[in-house]
Amino acid sequence: MKPEDPDYARRLDEADPLAAFRERFVIDEPGLIYLDGNSLGRLPRAAVTRAEELVRREWGGRLIRGWNEGWWDLAERLGGKIAGLIGAESDEVLVADSTSVNLYKLAVAALRARGNRAKVVTDDLNFPSDIHILEAALTPARPDGRLEVVPSPDRLTMPTEALAAAIDGDTALVSLAHTAFKSAFVYDLAAITRIAHEAGALTLWDLSHSVGAMPLDLGGAGVDLAVGCCYKYLNGGPGAPAFLYVRRDLQEELANPITGWFGSRDPFRFGLEYQPAEGIRRFLTGTPPVLSLAMIEPGVDLILEAGLDRIREKSVRQTEYLIELYDALLAPLGYGLNSPREPERRGSHVSISHPEGYRINQALIHRMGVIPDFRLPDSIRLGVCPLYTTYDELRRAALALHTVVAGRIHED
Repeated sequence: MKPEDPDYARRLDEADPLAAFRERFVIDEPGLIYLDGNSLGRLPRAAVTRAEELVRREWGGRLIRGWNEGWWDLAERLGGKIAGLIGAESDEVLVADSTSVNLYKLAVAALRARGNRAKVVTDDLNFPSDIHILEAALTPARPDGRLEVVPSPDRLTMPTEALAAAIDGDTALVSLAHTAFKSAFVYDLAAITRIAHEAGALTLWDLSHSVGAMPLDLGGAGVDLAVGCCYKYLNGGPGAPAFLYVRRDLQEELANPITGWFGSRDPFRFGLEYQPAEGIRRFLTGTPPVLSLAMIEPGVDLILEAGLDRIREKSVRQTEYLIELYDALLAPLGYGLNSPREPERRGSHVSISHPEGYRINQALIHRMGVIPDFRLPDSIRLGVCPLYTTYDELRRAALALHTVVAGRIHED
């Protein structure tokens, strides 16, 4: 059968061992094809129940007593669960602030710890906000420092040897996004970390487009620092707090540059002299947003239940299927493939390019009942979330992409 044949997709869905997880998400528009879970994941049904319990019973009924009944250590307890998704120890991760704030904290801490070095290395596939934050982190930590942005040779991938050429004895920090947000290119975490360590530099990885979509092994790779968001594949809700990781043996060496009472050794002493807490808790700053924190847990629990090996296996199969559909239906119409074909180098989204990408994307949303997203200059990102994305949705999305261009619907 051809990949666009409905029976082809139906058979794949019938054989899907994760199919039952779809029913555990709120899907109010069954006909809507939602392929933007790599930006905002769907709402787990368990989160609705948890929100009701939290607001009515805990906040409404228990009031301030809630702090002694589970709120106080929530950031660390959730961090311990996320640690199970990224190959870390439970006392190496906590949930706090936003990805941007966490990246700033850890970048400044790393630069101060490598005070005899002046360079930060990243690349132009990194999320622009990360690059802006790295530049900002140099100001308080190393005003004389510089950020070296290694250019991608093809706008899609980054050869390890190109990064290795930029990492030298003056490099304090290497900071990259593990999965590139546009192309879905996946870096060799262990190899790049090893190269950085051989040069005496620390590593800081942004896991936002990887966590929850594939197994990670930060401990095995020797990663120093990492951050990641909780509202994409973790399905933690819009603007959910992010997480940070600090390898255990670095926790006492690094200082949180944004100190606050929640990260102090004795918060209720209210002393004027700051003393950091021991361990990972020192990287907390202010009072955590309990309502938002609690909404992360149901999505994380679903991923732990499903298992990352099974999630990654389905993700690879579904992105392979999308590329089959691209070859059959879209390449002949002038679309391009902006993601790697090699599954081991590809995350859980596929980027399709077209000179009219923005207008095509708008036509998909407003005329075809498909929600992908768009990234300048020409990438339409099709996000695969294995816990709720079906093969038939991918088939129908590809047909919609074909129809929009073949019927010139985007020209309206």
